[in-house]
Amino acid sequence: MPDTQPRRDDRGGDDGAPETAAQRRARRAQFLRDLMEARALRDRVQPRRARAARMRQQMRMRTFRW
Repeated sequence: MPDTQPRRDDRGGDDGAPETAAQRRARRAQFLRDLMEARALRDRVQPRRARAARMRQQMRMRTFRW
C-alpha cells in the first residue's frame, strides 16, 4: 500500500522543523489504518489463531474490574 503522507525523511531540508499537531495526527491515523489492515489480513490468514485471540480478549474483559 503506497504511503499517502510524507515521512519525516522525505520532507526535504527541514530536519530541525518541529512537527505540527496536525501532521502528527495524520501520521498516527495512517499508522492506525495500516495496523487495522494488517490485523484483518492476519485474521483472514490464520482464523484459528484469530479465534483463540478473540476468546482470550473476551475472557480478559470479563475478568477486568473497573
